[in-house]
Amino acid sequence: MLKARVPRAGTGISPARAGAGLTLGVEEEFLLVDPVSGTPVPYAGRVLAAAGEHPFDGGRYHRELLKSQVEAATGVCDSLDGARGQIRDARARLAAATAREGFLLLSTGTPVLPGPVPVSDHEERYAAISRMYAGIVADYQACGCHVHVGVGGRETAVAVCNHLRPWLPALLALSANSPFDHGRDSGHASWRMIEQSRFPGSGVPPAFASAADHDRAVDLLVDCGVVADPAMSFWLARPSPHLPTVEVRAADAAATADDAVLQAAITRALVRTALDDLSAGREAPDSGPDVCAAAVWTAARYGLEGPAIHPFEERQVPVRRLLGDLMFHITPALEETGDLAEVRALLTWVMRTGSGASRQRQAASDGGLRALVRMLARQTAATPERGGR
Repeated sequence: MLKARVPRAGTGISPARAGAGLTLGVEEEFLLVDPVSGTPVPYAGRVLAAAGEHPFDGGRYHRELLKSQVEAATGVCDSLDGARGQIRDARARLAAATAREGFLLLSTGTPVLPGPVPVSDHEERYAAISRMYAGIVADYQACGCHVHVGVGGRETAVAVCNHLRPWLPALLALSANSPFDHGRDSGHASWRMIEQSRFPGSGVPPAFASAADHDRAVDLLVDCGVVADPAMSFWLARPSPHLPTVEVRAADAAATADDAVLQAAITRALVRTALDDLSAGREAPDSGPDVCAAAVWTAARYGLEGPAIHPFEERQVPVRRLLGDLMFHITPALEETGDLAEVRALLTWVMRTGSGASRQRQAASDGGLRALVRMLARQTAATPERGGR
């Protein structure tokens, strides 16, 4: 059961209720692969030079940890339609630039086929990360979809993250899009999350009493020498280290632009719901670390094609039941922003067609792994009508 408690005095939580224009931004990570072999290639610099400047104010393209990865970040968006336009445009532009350089752009949580590439050398920070984690990052070509939602202050951001904790595994299950690892079916829907779990401080974050409490926990990891700097925690949700936002990083790289839009819409609605609860004096529900870890593992193992762990009942339930409870939880927020019909259509399409992982497996079964790579390239750049129609 959800436990509602009055927050302690002096927590610094803003009583202001979020307006309908709560801002959001989306960061998408992509892989570059050879069009013939399907293996990753280390040419992020060439592709980014070919892509040029991001056309939207505040948006950007940039390198990631390994030379086979690029990222597209939207500017600040006031509406879901605005985010959709920027997501589709960035994918189309990056795919075109990648094609001009002779490669393919893929939105998948992990590479389908093996092909180790070097760590990016344009930042000393990446070299430090490589030295710290050694073999863990030698072939860590994991890609995610990160959603930022504007909340104002850090105290509010930390309190919101406490409310998000129970629902982060559901966001992972919905996004699962990385079943293959080095040319084999891993048996998991999100192998990316399994790889990420090898880093210290991964998974659902602890519940923090304040921003200072959060910062002490991050500083402790730095002092212990297991994260490179305060901007490098691996938790699935956190107050952004450089923006006035909550940053949610549960999702695999989104299979399609519509999958990315769905993640953005649900994440913003979860944040809006958390702000409403905080304004009404309701603290976050208790979610034990063991249950959270079990829920993340189950979401990574099965995605939408198996059971889920219910965060409040603390037991396995059908994944459709969990997503139904999630939708019940956020429906008022979706109604206020006018996004309810859109999210229902997108969610219905995903549940009908299966997760990105399921679609990957079907493509591999039909034509083999190289055919799967070509399918991933097509759906990365495609701009389907809403709801996949």
